[in-house]
Formats: sequence, structure tokens, C-alpha cells
Amino acid sequence: MLEQWRTIADLDAARRRFEAAIPGWRPPAAFGVARLVAGRPLFARVAVGDGFLPAAVLATVCGHTGGSASYPLTPADLDRVIALLTPAVACTDLPHPNLHAWRGLRQQLSFGEHALAAFAGDLSTPSADPHVTALLEQAAVPR
Repeated sequence: MLEQWRTIADLDAARRRFEAAIPGWRPPAAFGVARLVAGRPLFARVAVGDGFLPAAVLATVCGHTGGSASYPLTPADLDRVIALLTPAVACTDLPHPNLHAWRGLRQQLSFGEHALAAFAGDLSTPSADPHVTALLEQAAVPR
């Protein structure tokens, strides 16, 4: 039987397990997954101040521990992120927008195309990483 996180308490417990497995973990202020379109990241969704379980799952696959950085994601990496987060859909008390956005982005990837993950440790600190800069720009747009 596949694992299912049916309650918010289950989601919180899963988040704590993922976070505990990342040495020195610091949750991001914002994060997202994008595909590159004309060399510019097009984020499926930018999470700002929420989505701590998806952030920890994404960080697990990327090897991210904290601060601001971006990482290439192969289709297999994105599949792993989605698979690790899928037990969350059993909890119908929350909408799971990151998972839904990432599933949609995965379907959009063409053969040989990769995605990227970006994390911003702080919304007010500029980054030399252009993908983090794009994340910060989108995070600043009113939702």
C-alpha cells in the first residue's frame, strides 16, 4: 500500500521528516519550479511564505539546504519530486497548488528539455543567480 498523508497533522509530520533529513535546513522565503522559455525561467508557481512541505521535498531532490540558489532538474528529478509529494493529495483539507503546478509543468516538458528549481532565502536580498532574480521578480508581483 502506498503511503498517504490524510490529515494536516500527517502533512506536518511528513514535513518534519523531510526537514530533519536535510542537514542545516533553512526554509526558503520563496521557491518555485520553472521551465526555460527563450532562456528565461517561466515558473509554474512561485510559493512565498507557504508550501513548506513542497519546499522540503524539492530541496531533498536538489540537495538544497538554505539560502538562495537554483538547480537544474531533469525530467526524472521532477518525476521524483512529484512522486515524493503525491501522498499529500490524500489530505483534502488543503488544495496542494505546488504539486498541481509541477505536474502541469512536467507534462509541458518536451523531449530533452529540463526544468529548474529556484530558492530565495530572503525576499529583499538580490542574487547573482539570474534564475533566483527571476523568482524574486515574480515573488514581488501581487498575487
